[in-house]
Amino acid sequence: TTTLGATISACEKGSKWENALELLGVMTQSQVEFSTIACNAAISACEKHSEWQSALHILRLMTQSETELDTITFDATISACEKAGEWRKVLQLFSTMPEVRV
Repeated sequence: TTTLGATISACEKGSKWENALELLGVMTQSQVEFSTIACNAAISACEKHSEWQSALHILRLMTQSETELDTITFDATISACEKAGEWRKVLQLFSTMPEVRV
């Protein structure tokens, strides 16, 4: 998990959001438990390229797998939606934050 997380983080820093998503797919297929840090790095990579749908997809995966959501998770996802002009999604995300205690 640590190696995959570090690799996803490197993808985020290198603006390789597609590779970050592929690695999350590998984690899913290998039944490796998601980490908040790895998922946040993947969401941040998506955010940098306004890939709001992918960011939301990762957020859903985190919720389904009961991976801890934090302020970084929401900040990057909200930013991805904002950059794409998806204001309804931004408002939805803000409204869900208290539910997950963020």
